[in-house]
Amino acid sequence: MKLMISQPMRGKTNEQIRKERKELIKKLESEGHEVIDTIISEDAPKDSDEAIYYLSKSIEFLSKVDGLVLMPGWSEARGCIIENRIALEYGKFVRYIND
Repeated sequence: MKLMISQPMRGKTNEQIRKERKELIKKLESEGHEVIDTIISEDAPKDSDEAIYYLSKSIEFLSKVDGLVLMPGWSEARGCIIENRIALEYGKFVRYIND
């Protein structure tokens, strides 16, 4: 199954985000899943709302996978909540990782 990971990202560097998800990616891959890289390194356009811009990119990734894996803290992160809702509404597989 092709999966993407959803995790709180506000205030974190790409390096911190990668470090936090490293073990989860190993686990998912050992289960036979493909995990796509959804870390966006480009800057949002100057004339856009940065949060909405990155969320739109995330939704684009979600359109290309079979399922969503939500990391701890997701229920306190606006973007993760929206990704979860979209995944559920569109019948994607959803897996919640507890603390």
